[in-house]
Amino acid sequence: MREELGTLGRKIGMTQIFDAEGELVPVTVVQMQPCRVLQKRTRETDGYEAVQLALQGKKSGTVNDRPTVGRLEKAGCDPRKRLIACRETRGCFSHYQLGDEVGISLFEEGEKVDVVGITKGHGFQGVVKRYGFAGGPASHGAMFHRRGGSYGQRQWPGHVIKGKKMPGHYGAVRRTVQNLKIVRIIREEELLLIRGSFPGIKGATVFVRKAKKGTDKR
Repeated sequence: MREELGTLGRKIGMTQIFDAEGELVPVTVVQMQPCRVLQKRTRETDGYEAVQLALQGKKSGTVNDRPTVGRLEKAGCDPRKRLIACRETRGCFSHYQLGDEVGISLFEEGEKVDVVGITKGHGFQGVVKRYGFAGGPASHGAMFHRRGGSYGQRQWPGHVIKGKKMPGHYGAVRRTVQNLKIVRIIREEELLLIRGSFPGIKGATVFVRKAKKGTDKR
């Protein structure tokens, strides 16, 4: 997964604060745990510029990927759980070297960010919960309550058309919410207070990057 400038953090949950005008603002709290730079890719050697970041400590001896272990040793970094590659598009990673930490210092209060997370998983669900189908009559004798209705086309074409909305796996997919405003930064505790909500359960790892579209501070 290659992203633009950003870093990984842990979603704490939602709360609300008052801004300078006294308006009540709903915010999501993200703890931006420092990420280590494991690898740098350059245009001369790789054809593009990027850095690989690692988040969260891991017990020694539990990493089996030998290329990853080699990068950890070169960067002087202990074993880590999560890795992500970030594209260099704005010159913000040029001064980072192997082993350096990337964290909350990337962001400023008032700027816009995009947050990438994994939605909550709901397992195998029917069409009413998965797609919002109305279902059938709720009265006695209807025999058709929460079903999806007819799926076939009789003799022709003789099969269910691809893409038909049917029961199946719901949730646990990657989603991005764009242009969320950073309302407040608590640097002592490495916390970002971001206006609004975004996917991810409490404690989930999310990727926070500088917004690709909106750059104003409104």
